[in-house]
Amino acid sequence: MANIKSQKKRVLTNEKSRLANKALKSEVRKAIKKARTAKSEDAANKQELVSTAVRLIDKSVTKGIYKPNKAAREKSRLMVA
Repeated sequence: MANIKSQKKRVLTNEKSRLANKALKSEVRKAIKKARTAKSEDAANKQELVSTAVRLIDKSVTKGIYKPNKAAREKSRLMVA
């Protein structure tokens, strides 16, 4: 553990942001998995799941969790499937 007061604060805020990033990343992965495994017969539901996943992917890019190229690749794969 650090000795400097500001560095101790930094350790705490880093841990908070790490947990928040982990939660959002997990949520994105779950949404992508749901969209991929959705039945193709139920087109309306599948389209809704894809749009939810795309929205979460875009949110993760704005927060700096995913890089823009990874987001574009994931969205492209969702649109094709």
